Amino acid sequence: AGQLNDLGSAIGNAVEERLKSERFKAELITNVSHDLKTPLTSIINYVDLLKKTGVEDPKALEYIEVLDRKSQRLKKLTEDLVEASKASTGALTVNKERLGFIQLLDQALGEYEEKFEKSGLSPVCTAPDHELYVEADGRHLWRVIDNLLGNCVKYAMPGTRVYLDVKAWDGNVVLSVKNVSREPLNIPADRLMERFVRGEESRTTEGSGLGLSIARSLTELQGGTFRLDIDGDLFKAVVSFPECRALTAAPPL
Repeated sequence: AGQLNDLGSAIGNAVEERLKSERFKAELITNVSHDLKTPLTSIINYVDLLKKTGVEDPKALEYIEVLDRKSQRLKKLTEDLVEASKASTGALTVNKERLGFIQLLDQALGEYEEKFEKSGLSPVCTAPDHELYVEADGRHLWRVIDNLLGNCVKYAMPGTRVYLDVKAWDGNVVLSVKNVSREPLNIPADRLMERFVRGEESRTTEGSGLGLSIARSLTELQGGTFRLDIDGDLFKAVVSFPECRALTAAPPL
């Protein structure tokens, strides 16, 4: 009994130390990201001013374009770092409300129409002809969908279809997103959901390796589940939220 108590105490201490370590890492990432924001904002503002000075030299215009693109990428990375850190530690505020899932997905697909076309991708969406409701935080749910679609744009093979399927199943609203990867997916699905991990090792894309990790953390933060399946070069992400049934009318007084 004494040995079991000692073992339980050791496990408890290990868990507590791990939590402290996670909090320390989260605070470090947040603080560094905030420290980067001030000089980065200045760089972005000065690049914007350069674009308005009427520069005509083609080489100078090319350099300004590179500065603009890279500074915006760095801004996105710092924002992703903060959000990934907060989401993984549960430090984000969640304000749940009844949301139409299909409507939100349609809006996201509308915003991604040009990006899909530019990447040579054809989205194929299958959904019921009636709305499906979930109880979730609209901003966080939007980010989950945005990250999944953004992942397709970055990593799907051009000239292929992206299949999106929404359905009600076993008390849940389930979204599956399937695409064929541009690069060989020689990595386990669990590993792919870790921070800073990508499915392609050449790192030639603009991704940070945080998108799927953020999507999973935000999904779980709202009481949903997030799963990845990989079969050869076929990539499939499945997001599930408890279905929120239609509101019932109040009984007459």
